[in-house]
Amino acid sequence: MSGGAMRTKIAVFASLVFATCAAQAAARIGEPAPGFTLSGSDGKSKALSDFKGKYVVLEWTNHECPYVRKHYGSGNMQAQQKELTSKGAAWLSIVSSAPGKQGYVDAAAAAGLTKSRGAAPTAVLLDPSGEVGHLYGAKTTPHLFLIAPDGKLLYMGGIDSVASTDVDDIADATPYVKLALAEAMAGKPVTNASTKPYGCSVKYE
Repeated sequence: MSGGAMRTKIAVFASLVFATCAAQAAARIGEPAPGFTLSGSDGKSKALSDFKGKYVVLEWTNHECPYVRKHYGSGNMQAQQKELTSKGAAWLSIVSSAPGKQGYVDAAAAAGLTKSRGAAPTAVLLDPSGEVGHLYGAKTTPHLFLIAPDGKLLYMGGIDSVASTDVDDIADATPYVKLALAEAMAGKPVTNASTKPYGCSVKYE
């Protein structure tokens, strides 16, 4: 076998190993949520393990996406953040937009957005490499996940049941994330544990 053919074979094998490991680490309902550590808008690193023993909401966001603007412009996202954190959950907003792509922000810009919108997440985390977004299979903004205190994934999907940019649709939509937390805290199985997320595609590199 020639050197070039051998290198190609090794590269293919390495790609298959990487894909297999990524698939094994991917987020799945009922299984442990993949761990991660990211830098926050306050300049401090935050790890998922820091919130062990709490319910944790992960929210993928992009402030320039019209679907995200729908929920922040109406105050719906902020209301859910405040309601769920008041019940003891941690809410982590994650930005996976790559540098130069729609929605990319540095720490200062992310902190400014939180303040100007009156948002109330526990932390805003920056994922410019997209590593954590890919780890969870985050497809859209918004795309939400709920993790149980024992670290297992309880919910993944849309914020609600109406895929539109119309603020008037919020009142008639089923609020999947809120209901998932309420059911879980009541000791019940989550009725809609996996739903189709809607919004703008995550702007990965």
